[in-house]
Amino acid sequence: MATDAMPLTMLPPHRPARVVSIRAGHTLTERLAGLGLRPGAEVSVLHDNGGPLLLAVGETRVALGRGMAHKVLVTPLPQGETVLP
Repeated sequence: MATDAMPLTMLPPHRPARVVSIRAGHTLTERLAGLGLRPGAEVSVLHDNGGPLLLAVGETRVALGRGMAHKVLVTPLPQGETVLP
């Protein structure tokens, strides 16, 4: 795992990132994979008001509770490097 990995809850809004790992049990890992959150996926926080996070995962919008989001580790992509719309 990269040393600059951080929980998704710490990613600043509108900063693209790549999922590097998920620190959760099998059931939650499978649930998140069903939402498109799996290692290698690109994600961006659209809205963070202190409650659930609104995420862009590809072309999909996902609301994710902070507890679940904290288990998703991401590395920020360099500025300008993204395939998100």
